[in-house]
Amino acid sequence: MIEGYIRTLIDIYQYVIIAYVLLSWLPSARDSFIGEILGKLCEPYLGVFRRFIPPIAGMIDISPIVALIALRFVGEGIIAIISFLIP
Repeated sequence: MIEGYIRTLIDIYQYVIIAYVLLSWLPSARDSFIGEILGKLCEPYLGVFRRFIPPIAGMIDISPIVALIALRFVGEGIIAIISFLIP
Protein backbone atom coordinates (compact mmCIF):
# COMPACT_ATOMS: atom_id res chain seq x y z
CA MET A 1 0.00 0.00 0.00
CA ILE A 2 2.68 2.50 1.02
CA GLU A 3 4.84 1.21 -1.83
CA GLY A 4 2.12 2.17 -4.31
CA TYR A 5 1.97 5.73 -3.01
CA ILE A 6 5.75 6.08 -3.18
CA ARG A 7 5.84 4.72 -6.74
CA THR A 8 3.05 7.11 -7.75
CA LEU A 9 4.87 10.11 -6.25
CA ILE A 10 8.09 9.12 -8.00
CA ASP A 11 6.26 8.70 -11.31
CA ILE A 12 4.59 12.10 -10.97
CA TYR A 13 7.90 13.79 -10.13
CA GLN A 14 9.57 12.11 -13.11
CA TYR A 15 6.84 13.47 -15.39
CA VAL A 16 7.33 16.93 -13.88
CA ILE A 17 11.06 16.76 -14.60
CA ILE A 18 10.44 15.57 -18.16
CA ALA A 19 7.94 18.39 -18.75
CA TYR A 20 10.44 20.91 -17.38
CA VAL A 21 13.18 19.61 -19.67
CA LEU A 22 10.86 19.71 -22.68
CA LEU A 23 10.02 23.34 -21.89
CA SER A 24 13.68 24.20 -22.48
CA TRP A 25 13.17 23.39 -26.16
CA LEU A 26 10.54 26.11 -26.54
CA PRO A 27 11.60 29.74 -26.58
CA SER A 28 10.58 31.63 -23.44
CA ALA A 29 8.36 28.76 -22.21
CA ARG A 30 10.21 28.64 -18.89
CA ASP A 31 9.20 32.26 -18.31
CA SER A 32 5.52 31.31 -18.34
CA PHE A 33 3.49 30.63 -15.21
CA ILE A 34 3.73 26.86 -15.63
CA GLY A 35 7.43 27.07 -16.43
CA GLU A 36 8.08 29.00 -13.23
CA ILE A 37 6.14 26.46 -11.13
CA LEU A 38 7.98 23.55 -12.72
CA GLY A 39 11.27 25.37 -12.20
CA LYS A 40 10.58 25.80 -8.49
CA LEU A 41 9.82 22.09 -8.24
CA CYS A 42 12.70 20.78 -10.37
CA GLU A 43 15.64 23.16 -10.08
CA PRO A 44 16.60 22.29 -6.48
CA TYR A 45 16.85 18.60 -7.42
CA LEU A 46 18.44 19.11 -10.84
CA GLY A 47 20.87 21.68 -9.46
CA VAL A 48 22.56 18.99 -7.39
CA PHE A 49 23.38 17.03 -10.53
CA ARG A 50 24.34 20.10 -12.58
CA ARG A 51 27.07 20.91 -10.06
CA PHE A 52 28.83 17.63 -10.83
CA ILE A 53 27.93 16.96 -14.48
CA PRO A 54 29.07 19.61 -16.94
CA PRO A 55 27.22 20.07 -20.25
CA ILE A 56 28.59 18.09 -23.17
CA ALA A 57 30.05 20.31 -25.91
CA GLY A 58 28.96 23.30 -23.85
CA MET A 59 25.25 22.94 -24.59
CA ILE A 60 23.92 19.38 -24.12
CA ASP A 61 22.84 18.92 -20.51
CA ILE A 62 22.62 15.24 -19.54
CA SER A 63 22.09 15.93 -15.84
CA PRO A 64 18.28 15.42 -16.09
CA ILE A 65 18.86 11.90 -17.44
CA VAL A 66 21.16 11.07 -14.53
CA ALA A 67 18.70 12.70 -12.12
CA LEU A 68 15.82 10.56 -13.43
CA ILE A 69 17.88 7.38 -13.11
CA ALA A 70 18.95 8.35 -9.58
CA LEU A 71 15.37 9.17 -8.60
CA ARG A 72 14.15 5.76 -9.77
CA PHE A 73 17.08 3.96 -8.10
CA VAL A 74 16.61 5.70 -4.74
CA GLY A 75 12.85 5.27 -4.91
CA GLU A 76 13.12 1.54 -5.50
CA GLY A 77 15.62 1.32 -2.64
CA ILE A 78 13.21 3.07 -0.29
CA ILE A 79 10.40 0.76 -1.40
CA ALA A 80 12.61 -2.30 -0.79
CA ILE A 81 13.48 -1.07 2.71
CA ILE A 82 9.84 -0.37 3.54
CA SER A 83 8.79 -3.77 2.19
CA PHE A 84 11.43 -5.41 4.36
CA LEU A 85 10.48 -3.51 7.51
CA ILE A 86 6.70 -3.68 7.08
CA PRO A 87 5.78 -7.11 5.71
